[in-house]
Amino acid sequence: MNLLYESDSFTVMHMLANAENEATPIQGHVLERHGFEIVDKRSGKEVYLDGSWAEMFQQHIHAWQLQTPTQEEVEDTLESYAGLAQQPVIVH
Repeated sequence: MNLLYESDSFTVMHMLANAENEATPIQGHVLERHGFEIVDKRSGKEVYLDGSWAEMFQQHIHAWQLQTPTQEEVEDTLESYAGLAQQPVIVH
């Protein structure tokens, strides 16, 4: 798990695949599970992106690596994903 971004409004974690422990065999291929957790601190909710949602978010990250965005641009992008957040954040 890697912390990618943290601000007063959002936290973004990259949940990395562990090929030995978390990989799922599918028709002779290994599907490595990974995704992104976005926590909206303002609402106290989180969303976990995997599959095609994770791929789309990964494209945003790649674009940010090529051209450094402003904090406002990052926050605007995270805000668009925060609308998907339904799971309340539970501290344990």
